[in-house]
Amino acid sequence: MKIETLKKRLERNRPITSVTIRIPEDVVEDLKRLAPLLGFSGYEPLIRAYIGQGLRNDLERFENETVTALIASLKRRGVSDEIINEALSEIVNS
Repeated sequence: MKIETLKKRLERNRPITSVTIRIPEDVVEDLKRLAPLLGFSGYEPLIRAYIGQGLRNDLERFENETVTALIASLKRRGVSDEIINEALSEIVNS
């Protein structure tokens, strides 16, 4: 995930919208029990943390898969490893 995107995601005062989701009662009770033990003020912030964590993992996975597919495509087209590595280095260091 790009640094600027990550910084925006870490801002405390981001706009929030309400959603309705059906969750089994026993899961909600477990979340309520765990939230204070994990340092959360309630179960809703814990749910947001779980969703955010899973979302970041999936976004990173799919972004990495896209980059990997792009590199493979460039290699098939005869682009050298040296040029690909230079380009990747330029992106990472910018």
